[in-house]
Amino acid sequence: MDAVCAKVDAANKLDDPLAAFPAFKKYDRNGLNLQIECKRVTSLNPLAVEWAFELTRANMQALYEQSEWGWKEREKREEMNDERAWYLLARDADSTPLAFSHFRFDVECGEEVLYCYEVQLESRVRRKGLGKFLIQILQLIANSTQMKKVMLTVFKHNHGAYQFFREALQFEIDETSPSMSGCCGDDCSYEILSRRTKHGEASAGHTHGGGHCGGCCH
Repeated sequence: MDAVCAKVDAANKLDDPLAAFPAFKKYDRNGLNLQIECKRVTSLNPLAVEWAFELTRANMQALYEQSEWGWKEREKREEMNDERAWYLLARDADSTPLAFSHFRFDVECGEEVLYCYEVQLESRVRRKGLGKFLIQILQLIANSTQMKKVMLTVFKHNHGAYQFFREALQFEIDETSPSMSGCCGDDCSYEILSRRTKHGEASAGHTHGGGHCGGCCH
């Protein structure tokens, strides 16, 4: 576990996980011309974090309310402002934010992972490949920081997102997901999905499945 935590700590000490990949700092496709930046939440303008929260609420509140979790505004705001949070932000030429991903480097079931908490886009930049590009950046960062996999949680009733991750991005249902671990099965409104990095492929089949497990190195 010490070696796992050391990798997570090293990733969290980076100034910019995207610095080594300048080609991924712009998105110039399908009528969009955007700049991509990667920053800790503590380095972001609070107005940018508030915009991200409001976009998340607009896009996700109804989906949360259809789940067993419900929409808990204070908890979501605290989660998005947690000092462990990293953000990918896509901005236009006027520096207006149009899309983001909130992610963290963490430990799940004894493995170092990049956990994607949110990928949210303004309506006018959807269906232009930007969401897929942001997830590909997360996979790139996960590989470069020696994380074992990229993980995320998706609502089953969010059919578009579920299909996007499972089919377009080839994420698999993680062994820790309720439907796999047997903790609540079909009664749960969500699945935990993951995609292994090159560092995780070698250790596939040697992880600790079943039940809830986690823990961070803080």
